[in-house]
Amino acid sequence: MPSPDTTRPGSTGPEDRACCAEFAAAERDRGVSRRGLLRGAAVAGGATVTAVHGTAFTETAYAADGVADQVLVVVSLRGAADGLSLVVPHGDPTYYAARPSIAVASDRLLVKDGFFGLHPSLAPLLPLWNSGRLAAVHAAGLPAPNRSHFSAMEELEDADPGSSERVGWLNRLIGLNAVGSPLEAIQFGTGIPSTQIFGPEDVLATPSADDVTLAGPSDAASLAIRQASLRALWSGSSSALGHGAREAVDVVEAFSPVREAGADPENGAVYPSGDLARALASAARTIKADVGAQVVTVDHGSWDHHTWIGTPDNGNLERMASKLAASLAAFFTDLGPDADHVTVVTLSEFGRRVKENANQGLDHGYGNVMLLMGAGVRGGQYYGTWPGLTNDVDADLTVTTDYRSVLSEVVTKRFGASSAAVFPGFTPSEVGALTSL
Repeated sequence: MPSPDTTRPGSTGPEDRACCAEFAAAERDRGVSRRGLLRGAAVAGGATVTAVHGTAFTETAYAADGVADQVLVVVSLRGAADGLSLVVPHGDPTYYAARPSIAVASDRLLVKDGFFGLHPSLAPLLPLWNSGRLAAVHAAGLPAPNRSHFSAMEELEDADPGSSERVGWLNRLIGLNAVGSPLEAIQFGTGIPSTQIFGPEDVLATPSADDVTLAGPSDAASLAIRQASLRALWSGSSSALGHGAREAVDVVEAFSPVREAGADPENGAVYPSGDLARALASAARTIKADVGAQVVTVDHGSWDHHTWIGTPDNGNLERMASKLAASLAAFFTDLGPDADHVTVVTLSEFGRRVKENANQGLDHGYGNVMLLMGAGVRGGQYYGTWPGLTNDVDADLTVTTDYRSVLSEVVTKRFGASSAAVFPGFTPSEVGALTSL
């Protein structure tokens, strides 16, 4: 049985409290370095920056001498978001039959076509939709059902079924060039890397942009002195710790344009409260500073709504969707003209069942929706092949589009990368949701 919901009115629980013990365990295990395989976290002089490697430390100089032509931001909706609520198939009568108390009424939906419509809480994203920069791909997901949070996250983010290697698809993507800087791939919101960026290529995981610094006074002169002292201290060490310490200092120096730019949002952007907004604000600040970030990942959780999905005006889904939409809208406003080379993709490990449960919630399911925003998106429309719904307690939304087909379009059309190199052994199907450079 799921644990009691802690986000009903009057609850004092945190906004990301999981609804089921398996999801909570997955979140803990996700931080235990792929169950103990992660090695090589370096902290220099009290710095909160962490340079992560899949094997061991190597010493590299990280000069911020290149600007990323394209930036991919992956927003992970942890806990398994209900795609049937976010993008509602109002044209399928089974949706309403299966959800008598939690279905979103057709007349409340936004930007409806003959079959789909957006949840009203996604209203802050309407400017993106109306300008052709927001699209949805429905009935997308893993090639086979997997209702375990931990296993599904691993499978989704490794994106290499059958392989025993722990290398994320984003780590493979940044490994296709010769830059070799951890600033190519940055995770904001936590100092522990997710599976999708984990691997042999160096990455940066940090709670926020302001945490990428050395402990002590923050003025430039004091920071330069500490950096020089730490380099001198570790210059003669050939140990992994010595290499890691020098790397951490180099990363702090290369990240300095982000710190110097300041934290105030631009272009009138107003972020809501919450971890997602703070992470996206750090992402926007980093992208605008042009330090070479090509990939940024952030997490938003928990979407594990076994109880009280609610109505369009209240409940767990409304609360989470409102935060998601407001945070992403502020992010694109903050970017200003830099948004012209930023593409955002949302992912969730699996969807929810078709039929509501006795707690006005939804149990673990299969197919889901992916949202695409920003540069290169052929927006203002819905994509995918609809499989039809079944009103049964164990019925899922069937996956008709492998999520890797969507991501393949991102890596090939926006980055000019090899799909086969990023998704080994996979032959993508054409989705048509993105344009080429």
